[in-house]
Amino acid sequence: MKLYAMSLGAGLLVGIIYSLLSVRSPAPPLVALVGLLGILLGEQVIPVGKQLLGGSAFSTACDETRATASVLGQLPGRQTADKPAEDRPT
Repeated sequence: MKLYAMSLGAGLLVGIIYSLLSVRSPAPPLVALVGLLGILLGEQVIPVGKQLLGGSAFSTACDETRATASVLGQLPGRQTADKPAEDRPT
């Protein structure tokens, strides 16, 4: 139930922001996609930032926090690269 309450709260916050920006809901496709990208990137700011402050290079920080996988999801062709050799079709 807590998850639903948090989801409702996030939706209300986004609705308020849409209202302040005078964006109609549902947002135009480009605006919605840019907003989703912002959410995905925003989720990674703190974990990657902690790694950067710890002295890691940007690419290392992204790898260690799995930020790229979180933002991009599973990329095409990655399914076979991640499987052990004995599981791959010949």
